[in-house]
Amino acid sequence: MPDVSDYVRTLAGAEAKTGSASWPAAAALWARVVELNPVVGRHWIRLAEARYELGDFDGALAAYAKAQATGIWSPLRQEIETIFPAEVAYRMATCHVRLGDHESAVRELRRALSLGLRDLGRPKSDEHWEPLLGDEAVREMLGIIDTTGMTRDEGWRADLAFLGREVKRRAYAPFREISEPEFDAAVARLAENVPGLSDSQVLTGMMRLLRPLGDGHAFVLPAEDNQDAQLGLPVKFYRFTEGLFVTAAAEAYRQVIGAQVLSVDGHPVDEVLAAVEPLISRDNDQQVTWLGPEVLRWTPVIHALGLISDPGHATLTVRFPDRTTGTVAVESVADPRANLTDPRPAGWISLPGTAGAPMPLYLRNSDTPYWFEYLPAEAVVYFQFNGVGDQPLEPIAAFCERLFTFIDNHQVSKLVIDLRWNGGGNTYLVQPLLHRLIGCTKINQRGCLYVIIGRGTFSAAQNTATAIERETNAIFVGEPSGSCPNFIGETIPFTLPYSKALVNVADLYWQTSWPMDHRPWIAPELYAPPSFEAYSQNRDPAMEAVLSCREHLPGW
Repeated sequence: MPDVSDYVRTLAGAEAKTGSASWPAAAALWARVVELNPVVGRHWIRLAEARYELGDFDGALAAYAKAQATGIWSPLRQEIETIFPAEVAYRMATCHVRLGDHESAVRELRRALSLGLRDLGRPKSDEHWEPLLGDEAVREMLGIIDTTGMTRDEGWRADLAFLGREVKRRAYAPFREISEPEFDAAVARLAENVPGLSDSQVLTGMMRLLRPLGDGHAFVLPAEDNQDAQLGLPVKFYRFTEGLFVTAAAEAYRQVIGAQVLSVDGHPVDEVLAAVEPLISRDNDQQVTWLGPEVLRWTPVIHALGLISDPGHATLTVRFPDRTTGTVAVESVADPRANLTDPRPAGWISLPGTAGAPMPLYLRNSDTPYWFEYLPAEAVVYFQFNGVGDQPLEPIAAFCERLFTFIDNHQVSKLVIDLRWNGGGNTYLVQPLLHRLIGCTKINQRGCLYVIIGRGTFSAAQNTATAIERETNAIFVGEPSGSCPNFIGETIPFTLPYSKALVNVADLYWQTSWPMDHRPWIAPELYAPPSFEAYSQNRDPAMEAVLSCREHLPGW
């Protein structure tokens, strides 16, 4: 049996030497660590890194091979890349490059690609790979495509070929809904039709190609400098139970705020929303409810679908709040694709700001990542969680400590966590919140903990909701969440070589719930979908539902 004290001291020393980049000492100490405990993959990775820095590439290869065999996991978020098998294979390829063994380097690079290497640009920025970048096979693997002399049609076809390859290589489960031959045929049809399509129509065709992935994180966006493709209507649409309404707008279109949209350029609004539906990748249909109105604002896409005559403007037929109907011509503007979950876009006039009644809690600070307020009359703490990302002045962990210290020291009968505007972020950061919820006996009981969810509860926010559902006695309120309890998701976009369009295809499966959980969403026990009647009066049906729970009936 290894000497435990020796092991712990050696491990601490090895970490310290790696931290200070003292590579000779680090390599010696890590070699002793893996001698004492050879089954931890992270230790082998550290040894490989130290040997690589010392120029011992054969030794690094041997250590990387051991790391692969033992598997790698690290609770330290800054080391997340080393848990991916493709990353280890790429590092092994680089070792072969440094040894001058180009044949083995190409073999390992091919293996890294087959394992889903995310960043194809790394060899291009590494001087040691330069001798291989002229090799045609390597250029093909890395997607190095010279589009300089290509015609427009050739360029788009090169993009489509690259997109098709990357979908197959990156996507977690690319052929869940259609077969590979069906996918290949769809790519080929789009490529064949390129000469007769506008650029926006090619982009919408690419969006259709991603739709069958069952990946709510999949998207295609035009290049940032493509101003013609970035146009949008300066109005915000939202689907309520009563229909589609304008909830915010730039000053020039103040008169249309609060109006119900009946048609767009003569096309009934339901027809327009049905036309954009096949372009929206989704985990569930709530995502279509959430994103459909945003796509409707994107005039180059609506024009590509043949629904408006000019991407520069659209004519809305609306029913105004006084019940009269009329048409409003809205000019498109350069649109930087603002935060989709923000109900009150900065610089615009929003309906809640003109309603006359006090603004409800859920609309007050929707652009603030996290905050809470105490309602002493109800003995309720309302915590709005709008984004899973640390803020410089107070990281999520510190905020949670302050939140639960407040709950411990005050008369609190209910905690309400509002996730309806939370589009995600970094799932790793929510662990402190989950741990405090589980351990807070004052709150973690039926009737004391409520979670408000909705169509915008997505990605890391969905993981947060799922973990809370699994580990606590929370009651869910609102409308169904925007993702599944178990879903495919990750944001790791890549750029197409010709158009420079940005594409995302997720490569991870998040099984936050049990493996037999096939629900499309978390369904609220207290169903309180957003209605325009309540919104226009600055009322919050979800909070009203929570505050009305006063009777202690069985199970409540």
